[in-house]
Amino acid sequence: MSGDKLRATNHYAFYPTDEKNIPPYLAYGFRPVFLLLAPYMILSMILWGLVWSGVLPIFINDTLTWHMYEMIFGILTAGTMAFLTTGLPELFPGMVPFVGRRLWYIMALWILGRVSFWTIDFTGVFLSALLNLSMLGWLIWFAKDAVLDKLQRHASLGYALIGLFFIECWFFASQLGLVETTSMEILKVAVGAIVILILLALRRVNMEAINEMLEDKEIDDVFISRPPLTNLAIFTVILFTIVEFFFPENSVLGWLGLAVGAGILSITSDYNLKDRFILNQPYVIYLGSIFFLFATGYGLMGFSILHPDFYGINHFRHFITAGGIGLSYLLIMTIISWIHTGRKLTSNIYTHLMVFFIIFATILRGVIPFYQEYSQELYLLSSVIWALPFVIYIKVFFKFLLAPRADGVLG
Repeated sequence: MSGDKLRATNHYAFYPTDEKNIPPYLAYGFRPVFLLLAPYMILSMILWGLVWSGVLPIFINDTLTWHMYEMIFGILTAGTMAFLTTGLPELFPGMVPFVGRRLWYIMALWILGRVSFWTIDFTGVFLSALLNLSMLGWLIWFAKDAVLDKLQRHASLGYALIGLFFIECWFFASQLGLVETTSMEILKVAVGAIVILILLALRRVNMEAINEMLEDKEIDDVFISRPPLTNLAIFTVILFTIVEFFFPENSVLGWLGLAVGAGILSITSDYNLKDRFILNQPYVIYLGSIFFLFATGYGLMGFSILHPDFYGINHFRHFITAGGIGLSYLLIMTIISWIHTGRKLTSNIYTHLMVFFIIFATILRGVIPFYQEYSQELYLLSSVIWALPFVIYIKVFFKFLLAPRADGVLG
């Protein structure tokens, strides 16, 4: 048995055998999520572009809240589920992978949550809150082994999810009129929390993807994502999020934005290995682009705050949301779809184009303050281009997700 297959066997040694004839699309947690998430992202973003550009004027009452909530919490719950149900059985040997009928039931809950929020004007806030909070609550329960781990090796992921759960409760309380805070203020806090969750997740993803690449290329070196750099970046994000919530007009926020950009950018120094130059490797460039997009977003928001005559903070926030968060989801989907279907991590023209389109669409969205007269065209064009990587993802990876692992291992 090859080394790759042996490691995979160790990861899936506790695969459940009580269910027979599990179809490939329910054979592991990431499979149904990615099969639904890619077309959902395409539909949501193009529909948003049509609505906001004025091409499709009729939808729901508060289209901006719908768009932000779905791009933040709707996609978050699915992406986090894929990450946790795939990664935790590896990190905690003995955990039984979540597959088969149980996997289908939780995916049905996610679908119902999306339908309930799309129809919230008719079905009401209570139903949507119940379904969506149940989904995030289940994710926290699934991650309990990480939170309760005596060594606390991965507990930060669980704590971040708990924080997001309370933020989502806060959001629905605002929708019900139980708190005075506006939904938009709460969603901005949620963006900061998701950036923190992604920075924590990227430490794991970077180490798995880049060390996999080093091994495939027979490079005798080890990549280590150093916690102090990530922790410093997280600290600055927390400060920026708190100050923006309480003092959104204070000039201190501008300097904090620049500090967050510098803190996140410092994480890329991890890629500078002592003995090997890897900055020209595709997945290093891909993953490093996430940090650059986050840093650009926070830096430009800080610049905008320090120059009140030039107000583009909400446009520049898209470098964080559509750019950094969007690229994070795309790359996690890509890396998992290669490695966890029994294949080697591969880069090609398709992966290049996927990353390029996300970055290009983000730039188009971010330059709207400079070209206000073309804002509608830029809204629509950036939405369409942002959706293209997920069209490519469907073309490249759906055949892997719908088939058994290439190495014959269960999962």
